[in-house]
Amino acid sequence: MSGGVDSSVAAFLLAQQDYDLSAVFMRNWDTRDESGTDKGCEWEKDWEDVQRVCKKLSLPCQMIDLSQEYWNRVFEPSLKQWESGVTPNTDVWCNREIKFGALLERLPAPTTSNKKPWIATGHYARKSWSTTANSPHARPRPKLLRPSDRGKDQTYYLSSISEEGLSRALFPIGHLQKSEVRELAKKHQLHNAERPDSVGICFVGEKARFSSFLSSYIPPNPGPVVDQVSGKTLMQHAGLWTFTLGENARIPGMRERMFVSSKDQGSNTIYVVPGSDHEDLYSNTLRVSDFTWIWNDAIPPDLNTPQGFRAHLMHRYRMHSVPSTVRRAENGDLIVTADKPEKAITPGQIAALYDGDWCLGCGVIKSTSRWTPAQIIVDRSTTTSMVA
Repeated sequence: MSGGVDSSVAAFLLAQQDYDLSAVFMRNWDTRDESGTDKGCEWEKDWEDVQRVCKKLSLPCQMIDLSQEYWNRVFEPSLKQWESGVTPNTDVWCNREIKFGALLERLPAPTTSNKKPWIATGHYARKSWSTTANSPHARPRPKLLRPSDRGKDQTYYLSSISEEGLSRALFPIGHLQKSEVRELAKKHQLHNAERPDSVGICFVGEKARFSSFLSSYIPPNPGPVVDQVSGKTLMQHAGLWTFTLGENARIPGMRERMFVSSKDQGSNTIYVVPGSDHEDLYSNTLRVSDFTWIWNDAIPPDLNTPQGFRAHLMHRYRMHSVPSTVRRAENGDLIVTADKPEKAITPGQIAALYDGDWCLGCGVIKSTSRWTPAQIIVDRSTTTSMVA
């Protein structure tokens, strides 16, 4: 439980059923390690909210400190990616490495008198069991499905968890709309019924503070910000990690707003273009590395054929999935070609693939490319142009 309304209603729904139920609050960041105080993160307020809800539901609860595991398995690897100029998705890795990784490892091992524990969360997702779809197994296997409330779909954040982790997951609110979740909380007098949804990483706070937060861990590495159209250097940046693709670069003295179109790690250059709808902000082909199939022995058979297989792509949270064709490259990467160009596809982020509502898995976006009007492919991992 996080202290929010979603996990609280999930706990309420399970408490109405015949489960041996207890609540866990994960503390994933220890601010005392950095500042000597507990200020700057609302974990104490979150923990108080969890305890209040559990008291009302007559549930035992405990706090588990996973800050060391989070640092080693999520934050430190992400720092290296930020420093290189890519933008990792810490929420995806937190679910895989912490919630369905380190937390499961901390739970009691099953015995003859103690059954294997399940983890229920407040994610907007659903799960079903299936023996179909290329599976060589006769036993039922878990499928991660999109929720009823598509506007709150969180399967993107869950797309990297293992089949074993998914098999031990419950998503009690996946069939509900967000409005229904809040109504249930009000009806049953949960004090956090109107609590706002959390946004971003709790220990960072407001989005505007994120670059300042990272600057405590990543040394400055100044370089030019260049107008991709004119080739003119407009200003200096403090590091590739200080800007994200598609972001307003906020160039001082410019009448027209400039947006980040690409980064070149080799020359430590950030390229910008005028206007938020410039063609250089769009891509239609992704190279995806380290793809993990939730069913890792039931890979679509057409993947290795020249025509590839059809799937729907999500490359960021809360987007409409895009019909795409997926093929395997010679080095094992996946080449995903969307039917239409997509704006600000960002290396380091996650590309999740879907068969209808079924989430198949995900990988890391390594690079993107697009067709220019001159029919030249621009590979955004190197900024090198290649005649098609």
